[in-house]
Amino acid sequence: MTASKPVPRVEAIDLLRGLVMVVMALDHVRDNLMPLGDPVDLATTNLALFLTRFVTHYCAPTFYFLAGVAAYYSSRKRTPAEVSWFLWTRGLWLVFLELAVVRFGWYFTSDFTYFEGLTIWALGWSMVALAALIRLPRSLILTVGAAMVLGHNALDGVKPEFFGPAGSLWTVLHSPGPIHIGSATLWIAYPLIPWIGVMALGYAFGSEGIRRSLRIGPAMILAFIVLRFSNLYGDPHAWTYQKNAVFTLMSFLNCEKYPPSLMYLLMTLGPSITILGLVEWWRRDGTRELPAFTKTVILFGRVPMFYYLLHLYLAHLAGVAVALYRFGDARTLFEMPTAFGNQRLPSNSPLWAVYLVWMLVVVLLYPACLWFAGFKARNSNRAWVSYL
Repeated sequence: MTASKPVPRVEAIDLLRGLVMVVMALDHVRDNLMPLGDPVDLATTNLALFLTRFVTHYCAPTFYFLAGVAAYYSSRKRTPAEVSWFLWTRGLWLVFLELAVVRFGWYFTSDFTYFEGLTIWALGWSMVALAALIRLPRSLILTVGAAMVLGHNALDGVKPEFFGPAGSLWTVLHSPGPIHIGSATLWIAYPLIPWIGVMALGYAFGSEGIRRSLRIGPAMILAFIVLRFSNLYGDPHAWTYQKNAVFTLMSFLNCEKYPPSLMYLLMTLGPSITILGLVEWWRRDGTRELPAFTKTVILFGRVPMFYYLLHLYLAHLAGVAVALYRFGDARTLFEMPTAFGNQRLPSNSPLWAVYLVWMLVVVLLYPACLWFAGFKARNSNRAWVSYL
């Protein structure tokens, strides 16, 4: 594959991507400072903890969607064969990063009996799928993506056991759970079908969707409200009336992420696409500058993989430091779980500590990301840099 001229960056995309990267760090700091119970379990949570988790729901769908948009922009300066090769090879590279670099960042252990298929795993395989899909007409890519996102909840009742020996494939595609490979376990937390659909929709959106963001985004928000209120389709868990209005609203917003339900995706992508449209509207005549503070967020959005890998290690190191300071014991931060989400700290850290450490992590990330952005700019003519 030959190196191509860099595609001019769209600041609105970098800003939105950077924003979700900053918010994502909050969730991962919480993972390392607080027990990994379910913060959206209405029986045990409170409003502050629920919102801390809820706001991070926007990260993964937006990240996947923008990856599809970025792939479209890349296709404007490359041949279809070049784009397919890049998506295929980068996708496999991301899968490797998930199983090696990301995994170690989560657990700080060389025990190779347990692996997890998380965000970067599914992002990589979604790129591999998109490498094939981009050979299709845009209308067909849009149809395939929409069918995956709109229709996958109709398959919720189909379990891996239905397929017998091939059940593991269904686990990878739709039904979260463990896959046993010899003495090792691979826990699939991000089944692929809906995430491939989100990335395909992002690719289809790239051609002219940004100009229509202020129609598409609000329409998705309205669709979420109407469908969610009906409780007819789109999420495996119906919302119910709770002990008060606040908890009833929390029930309404508590949509399934594993895998992401139609309601979850409408709830998250609708506002994200609307924000994209608002930024483009603000800069519609090319003379309005974005506020100064957005420059830092845009920087994070320009080096997303570097930021992602570095923030995982910083969040984990922060968890170790806090556990040692408060309890003198951080052993569980160096252990592999036996199932997804069962890791525990010696005791609980308060939510205010999570926010304090989160802000510190983001501040520490800035100079490193600034350096790396400069490195990428100076080496943009080297094809391998685009894989970082």
